[in-house]
Amino acid sequence: MRGLTIEVVGISEREANDMAAEQKRTEDWYRLDLSAIVYPTLQRRDFSSVYRLSVILREEIDPEVLQQAVDQVMPRFPTYKAAIRKGVFWRYLEPNNRPGPFVQPDVKNPCQPMHFKVNNRYLVRFYYYGGRIALEAHHSLGDGTGGMCLLMTVTARYLYLKYQARIRPEGFVLDIGSLPDPEELEDAYMRYADAKVCPPRPGEKAYRVRGTMEPFYTLNIVDGIMSVSQVVKVAKSYQATVTEYLNAVLIYALMQKQEQEKSRRQKPVKIAMPVNLRRFFPSKTLRNFITMIYPGIDPRLGKYTFPEIVEQVHNYMRYYLNEKLLRGDITTNAATQRHPLIRVVPLFIKDFVVRQFYTKVQDKNSSAGLTNMGALRVPEAMKPYIRRFDIYMGQPFSSRTNCAIISYEDVLTVNFASSIIEADVERFFFRKLVQDGIHVKIESNRAYAEL
Repeated sequence: MRGLTIEVVGISEREANDMAAEQKRTEDWYRLDLSAIVYPTLQRRDFSSVYRLSVILREEIDPEVLQQAVDQVMPRFPTYKAAIRKGVFWRYLEPNNRPGPFVQPDVKNPCQPMHFKVNNRYLVRFYYYGGRIALEAHHSLGDGTGGMCLLMTVTARYLYLKYQARIRPEGFVLDIGSLPDPEELEDAYMRYADAKVCPPRPGEKAYRVRGTMEPFYTLNIVDGIMSVSQVVKVAKSYQATVTEYLNAVLIYALMQKQEQEKSRRQKPVKIAMPVNLRRFFPSKTLRNFITMIYPGIDPRLGKYTFPEIVEQVHNYMRYYLNEKLLRGDITTNAATQRHPLIRVVPLFIKDFVVRQFYTKVQDKNSSAGLTNMGALRVPEAMKPYIRRFDIYMGQPFSSRTNCAIISYEDVLTVNFASSIIEADVERFFFRKLVQDGIHVKIESNRAYAEL
């Protein structure tokens, strides 16, 4: 949270100095943004809201140079070089000047839970393996846009230290010699939460995949690597964007899975899809600035062909992805935090209410998660060093799969992360892509993945 400039008259020099010191201290605190307040509440032994972003370079990583790059870049990102603290009414971020974070060899099961008091209280991790640099971050710090800025700025610094590559700050690469723009640190939700009404939320329970849970803490990864141009061509044949087409493929895969289970009662199949609000509301924030939409199909209305699924998703996106409806959604989210009674309720009561709502209502509103970070653009001087990117939403809160998409040049990667042993949804998904004429290369940490 940001402190206010205070002018004081008629007090002693000592009192003035004490007040100035207190003001300086509070200026370095940041109350968790509107999305971030939920993630610590859901924290448990076997779950943590951790996502992963990776860049794969053409040459093997030098860990000593990577550590130098991390050390030099982290101070430029004060909301990532931070620790979570618990107050009476709210959690907040405070500066973390402890040693770290320290780079480490990569692990088989990514996105392990982050406990707030370990790792010198850092909520970011840096891994390396072969040519891969991976960043894992707790969602309380920011969303994928903020995380990608941190990863790409570290990568740019690494390339400079290792190869003397001079990379100009642009896009996701920030200037580490400059101070953070105040807008980078803002809770952008509160700037735009000004609609006159608060639209209601859909609440009907969606279909959930049945499967065998993996042992603690095992995250199954299945990556599909394909050509951007092939996917674009197929999507256009359905009069859809890449995001609409891949959403439809995931819905199709989930419907196939539900039919396979031969359940007596079919349920709607819905996808929880984060929307980057920066596309609609100007903001430089590196914190969370996303909202969720839920494209889906209700098979109780009848059997859908795949083109009908694509059309349904297309029409849903066209209706919901506009500034007016998204502003209303932001306002609905902000209404609770702004309520004067809620503001003075102790944190432990807030935690209980939020946890109950999420587990009994919000989490049951989707069958799977899908995010598309889109086509990633990097400074021209970085291109010769980069092969591709990966993105993982991390472990789902409950038994389902999460799907994340990212593309670079002509390489599009679909990254599945699941805590379920069975890979039926992933198999149905990639088989549909192959049926549509898209060549897919599969990589996995599953020893037995049969797709």
